[in-house]
Amino acid sequence: MRRLHGPVVPVVLPGDVPAWLVIGYRELHRVTADPELFTRDMGLWNQWPRIPDDWPLLPMVNKPQPSIYYTVGAEHQRHVDVVVPALQATDPFELRRHAEELADSLIDGFCGRGEAELIGEYAKMLPILVLARVVGFPDEEGPELARAINALADGGEDAVSGFEFLGASMTRLLAAKRRAPGPDVASRLLAHPIALTDEELVLDVQSITAAGHLPTADWIGNSLRLMLTDDRFAASLSGGRSSVGEAMNEVLWEDTPTQILAGRWLARDTRLGGRHLHAGDMLLLGLAGANADPDVHPEGAVHRGGNGAHFSFGHGDYRCPFPAQEIAEVIARTGIEVLLDRLPDIELATSPESLVRRPSPFLRGMRELPVRFSSTPARYPGG
Repeated sequence: MRRLHGPVVPVVLPGDVPAWLVIGYRELHRVTADPELFTRDMGLWNQWPRIPDDWPLLPMVNKPQPSIYYTVGAEHQRHVDVVVPALQATDPFELRRHAEELADSLIDGFCGRGEAELIGEYAKMLPILVLARVVGFPDEEGPELARAINALADGGEDAVSGFEFLGASMTRLLAAKRRAPGPDVASRLLAHPIALTDEELVLDVQSITAAGHLPTADWIGNSLRLMLTDDRFAASLSGGRSSVGEAMNEVLWEDTPTQILAGRWLARDTRLGGRHLHAGDMLLLGLAGANADPDVHPEGAVHRGGNGAHFSFGHGDYRCPFPAQEIAEVIARTGIEVLLDRLPDIELATSPESLVRRPSPFLRGMRELPVRFSSTPARYPGG
């Protein structure tokens, strides 16, 4: 694609809807650093008259709504000023304790079998269970939230019901926290001097939860896949820990959970990457493509260590907030470390070539990750 089209690629979405996919590192940096020219205002899209209500990518684009991810300018900043402090106040030690406890609980469910499927039984469960506590949900609601948000991500027949359940759950949560505030994100959002409307609060809590869960689940799954299939990380599986962070960072460069984001819309005609773009055109942010740009990533090179100049968390005004990045990293790293501690002889139960990705152009994750290990007794509280 890069050889044929360069850093800005003309693409066609379902229904013959045209768009531009930005896969050049410098070009993506320019797009994400200039929110006035390359705006998040999807109301500018010149294709709206052609988009039916049942367009399959509509959930990825979304229509204008008053949430942190779909507002622009001063209105976007108002949401940031409320959401970021609410996330920043999360105690990192308490967060890790939650992650360890819930990881142990999930592993207890399969450690006696000697085998497991780590995506469905672990990676797709741990982040949402931890985030449910951080946001303010009672533990008993965590499993149902996990089912709903995973159904939404998978885009199957129950995706719509999952979306509706998620919205209703956020509404009930905020009503409960108004009556009885706690040390959680929802209560801090409600207490902020900048008073968001009920609709804004519901959408922001929903965005925090969904955006926190899905990429983190794939970060765990993709990192475990790398560590189970690449001999360079064998030390971590036999008790070493220095390679866990390296594997996680390499995944953000080479196998990023979010491949493509939709998107940006042109406020006026401009040129980008040798292309003439028109006002109202849609740009898809090719995060994985930019990470692999040979100008910053020579062929055969592997990004390891502390190089964090990737686009996996975005860039610019709409970059994933730093407190959210830290929460995701604690959940992912804790989940991997607890799993390796509990199951030190874990190994892949199939050939690496047989592993299959979920069929999504936007999110990059494993469909399944079957493993085997020596069965061990479950750990129970106080045991």
